[in-house]
Amino acid sequence: MVERHVLLGIDQGTTRTKAILFNSLGEPISSGYREVPQIYPRPGWVEQDPSVIWSATIEAVKEALGNAKIPVEKISAIGIADQGETVVIWDRTTGQPIYNAIIWQCRRTAETCEELKKKGLEKKISEKTGLVLDAYFSATKVKWILDNISNARQKAERGEILFGTTDTWLIWNLTKGRSFVTDRATASRTMMFNIHTLEWDREILNWLDIPENILPSPCQNSEVVGYTNPEIFFGKQIPIAGVIVDQQGALFGQTCYRAGDIKNTYGTGCFVLMNTGNKPISSRHGLLTTIAWSLNGKVEYALDGGIYVTGAAVKWLKEGLQIIGDVAETEEIAKSIQDTGGVYFVPAFTGLAAPYWDMYARGTILGITGGTTRHHIVRATLESIAYQVYDVLQCMKRDSELPIESIRADGGATANRFLMQFQADVLGIPVLVSKVIETTALGAAYLAGLAVGVWKDREELKKMDKIKYVYAPRMSEEKRNQLLAGWRKAVQRALNWKTGLGGSSSTSS
Repeated sequence: MVERHVLLGIDQGTTRTKAILFNSLGEPISSGYREVPQIYPRPGWVEQDPSVIWSATIEAVKEALGNAKIPVEKISAIGIADQGETVVIWDRTTGQPIYNAIIWQCRRTAETCEELKKKGLEKKISEKTGLVLDAYFSATKVKWILDNISNARQKAERGEILFGTTDTWLIWNLTKGRSFVTDRATASRTMMFNIHTLEWDREILNWLDIPENILPSPCQNSEVVGYTNPEIFFGKQIPIAGVIVDQQGALFGQTCYRAGDIKNTYGTGCFVLMNTGNKPISSRHGLLTTIAWSLNGKVEYALDGGIYVTGAAVKWLKEGLQIIGDVAETEEIAKSIQDTGGVYFVPAFTGLAAPYWDMYARGTILGITGGTTRHHIVRATLESIAYQVYDVLQCMKRDSELPIESIRADGGATANRFLMQFQADVLGIPVLVSKVIETTALGAAYLAGLAVGVWKDREELKKMDKIKYVYAPRMSEEKRNQLLAGWRKAVQRALNWKTGLGGSSSTSS
């Protein structure tokens, strides 16, 4: 069977780039994959080589095309999902980066954020951008490069250098410099974009001393923003028609198109997003307000709850504690015992993110007795993932006042049936696992296909949506409340660990 339409979804992630070809039914045909190594110049600093991000993308696409034995001209459009807040700055003329990409995980600008807070700018920045004032986002990373790299500020003022997140960097290279754009959803993650006016916020740029002329033009998430240059992209001009930040891409790929729809991506961390419709909802409970996507001249918003450590805690069991041989065995280990024996694990390795936002919290294992075994630790680790997602969903429920009927799940940990069932039990609602695991790339492909007429509208996409598993809650309310009470006590110990050692701690809940 010859496919009439083939869409290419590129998922440029934090540690790898994936290129996936989808048919017109939204089914994956083939894929390509390349690692992107991280660089750690100092403790807390995280970088990548932008040229490696670019070459990994081209190599992944080449592999996907080769595996499918599909000629490049069969691709109807390209959609790109990017890793979000990561910063690349390059020379407008030569195309060469002036510094490594500073990754979203990098904490080098924490002091800059504290200085901005002391100036009383935290509330104003939050009102304009929907974000908390944190080193996580792009703005202070851009300022750091301009302040610390030789001649960078002078070049910026003369318009000789350009800033972009990884979507902008890839599009600029794919089009050989003809398109300098980002999408509104990605822009909303930079802490420089006003989510109400849909423009770069000049007041924030002034506070940070960032020239507006280095910033890309914001566009909709589903429109043709440029064409690949034949010299660059296997001899063909292909429209680039979908662009979105990774977690919003997964939200779109999971067809969460109604206000109140929620998805959670289980990865190194967990990223929970709720579609809130056409009005931004300011969180009173530690969540972020962000643009979900911009389509057909309209904007839809989302509440965002990021959890730093979930899958990374399971990896720690293998590589740190060395009490498991493979991540896959955690399911059977957890099922082999009735409960954790009262053990709780709060995996706050780098602090706690939403809804606590406490960088001083630290990992805590409580309830250990002489009868505690590795089985209890493993099960407590999996349960901690579900508890953290519960915390975020409760905040979303209070902030949005929208009914939550179910949650869509994607990411590697959805293969763990114990975790998915426990997640449903703790939440008290069904967990729906998508048949397509790579929903981020799928969301980018969907957006591209809509722009070039492969699909008519989102209703058509919704009809193609396929659920692989449904996990219905089976736990009694009494048992659920008992477990959650223990979790809340454990979190408080993690938040207050410094106080317990005689130090000071700044916490919020």
